[in-house]
Amino acid sequence: MTVAVEKPETTDPAVAPPRPGPPAGRRRLGRSAAVAAILVGWLVLFAVLRGKQTLSLAAADLTGLHRWFNDVNDSIGANRDSNPLFLYFFNEIRLVIGHLVSFVQDLISQPSAGRPVPQIGWLGVVGIAGYVAWAVGNWRVALLAVAGFTFFGLQGLWQESMDTLALTLSAVLVALLIAIPLGVWAGLSDRFNRVVTPLLDLMQTMPTFVYLAPLTLFFLIGGASATIATVIYAAPPAIRITAHAIRSVPETTAEAAESLGATRRQALVKVLLPMSKRTVVMGVNQSIMAALAMVTIAALIDAPGLGKTVVQALQSLDVGTAFNAGLAIVVMAIVLDRVTTAASARAEAARRSRSRFLAWRRPLLGAGAAVTAVLVYLSHTYLWAAEFPGDGGAGSSIASTADDVATWAQDNLSGLTNAFRDALTNGLLNPFQSLLTDSPWWLVGAVLIALGVVLGGPRAGITTIVCAGLLVGTGLWSDAMTTLASTLVATVLVMALGVVFGVWMGRSPLVDRMLRPSLDAAQVMPPFVYLVPFLALFGATRFTAIVAAVVYAAPVAIKIIADGVRAVPETTVEAATAAGCTTWQIITKVQLPMARGALTLATNQGLIYVLSMVVVGGLVGAGALGYDVVAGFSQGELYGKGLAAGLAIVLLGVMFDRITQAAARRASA
Repeated sequence: MTVAVEKPETTDPAVAPPRPGPPAGRRRLGRSAAVAAILVGWLVLFAVLRGKQTLSLAAADLTGLHRWFNDVNDSIGANRDSNPLFLYFFNEIRLVIGHLVSFVQDLISQPSAGRPVPQIGWLGVVGIAGYVAWAVGNWRVALLAVAGFTFFGLQGLWQESMDTLALTLSAVLVALLIAIPLGVWAGLSDRFNRVVTPLLDLMQTMPTFVYLAPLTLFFLIGGASATIATVIYAAPPAIRITAHAIRSVPETTAEAAESLGATRRQALVKVLLPMSKRTVVMGVNQSIMAALAMVTIAALIDAPGLGKTVVQALQSLDVGTAFNAGLAIVVMAIVLDRVTTAASARAEAARRSRSRFLAWRRPLLGAGAAVTAVLVYLSHTYLWAAEFPGDGGAGSSIASTADDVATWAQDNLSGLTNAFRDALTNGLLNPFQSLLTDSPWWLVGAVLIALGVVLGGPRAGITTIVCAGLLVGTGLWSDAMTTLASTLVATVLVMALGVVFGVWMGRSPLVDRMLRPSLDAAQVMPPFVYLVPFLALFGATRFTAIVAAVVYAAPVAIKIIADGVRAVPETTVEAATAAGCTTWQIITKVQLPMARGALTLATNQGLIYVLSMVVVGGLVGAGALGYDVVAGFSQGELYGKGLAAGLAIVLLGVMFDRITQAAARRASA
């Protein structure tokens, strides 16, 4: 017989069991009540203090910081050819990158060495594109590449497309030479990974616009600066994904190699890199997509190519030309994405059945290489194979059709589109912008800090304090608040779409299969492209930038929410169904609450995507920080203000990112 002995209660606090904290639901309820109290207090104080201490600044006015930036720019310009730092470092980098870009342009896009045409004409480039796509992918991808490159010529945009391709390839080559070794290092070293991760987070948080102004300070305006900016923007995805690939290799595999006597270098070259090849190729894909997005925007600093055509068309409100060039950018993005995605799948297939894979493909690859060499020779030797035939009639037809559609939309849909624009602008955007811009600066700062602490915790609050203080220091507080208003309104719309379509996809595999390819394709397109159709519908207004930002950011939010809803255990849903819950109750009481971490992560990504697009909207009348950056490139006396605007955009991005990431971690805890 077993006798249970009751333990006496412990009274010593040193050994007493910890008291359980409040339940997660109660903590969340407390945070919601705190947020509500902060917002109510803000509204009350806004009613009393409206219009006071707003730190507004006219478009042509400069602060001391802006003038100092102008003086620094002038000083650097005066000493660029005498200062040793520029003579032996910055100028040398610009020269090397410039030579690389010029070499690739001479090869495929620009007349070279006294020739009226490039070294390789259109027929050779199309042949190379088809052969590379077939070699790393399959015949379908090769057909897509040939059709896509031929389409550039039919549009009358062959040279512009090749200029964009030349800058993209040059930047990706340099970016990968830097990124893959750093990614391998980060994958092998925990210490280096901890050091580099925050820097990569910051670089991926910064919108594309932000890279341009500082780099022109050191590398001047032109193709070299555009390529350097693209290198910096394209490297982080490759570093991060390469590090992840190395770390994903099972430890037992690496240990087995070491036990067989392999050195660390041999284990890396013979085991780790081959096993992570597919993921590394995915990193190359992401770098190419990032590079293409940056190259098009770098037209603002005189980068040649399709981006310059789009920028000039947007500035003159020429919808047809902008649409034709934007379509070429989309086609190039799709071709490059499909080729690298196919290369990733081919790498996996080759790893699984290498000998059989090489046996039947080697003769075909040799024959394809011979045909490609003949096409390259013809395009180098004969003018008919070097210059694309025709006058770009297809492009003229596309532009004309786009103009006709835009005119028809403005004539027949203006009542509907204007009503929609005015309802959203007057009902949501204007009141919220007024709340941010007409409140005293210290009140808005206090509200942001309080929300940072409540939603993200003390560290997020400290980050918000630093960012808000530096925003005041930029002298662009009012413009930053205008950008903040547009960003938050667009993010609310993004999350509304994200929840509706994300829940639909998460609950229905059929809907997921139908929508996901379109969402994947939407994420490939550079942000410039989104402005064109909405410019035709809504004209050059800040609303155009907001709608384009919503469409640009919605795919990533929808996919994250769909994955979060799908991850809710089926047993939980079945239990709720057995208890008699309706579909609406299952969604609102079970799936969305259990996907709270995904919702917060979607908010984080939506904010970052929206901010980058709202800033690009400065090209079509969005105003605020985006306009300040664009004006800084075009008007020398506003260069310092544009540089300060870039800094303000970074501060907003960091503040958003830190608060929402911390909130996501707390929601998932």
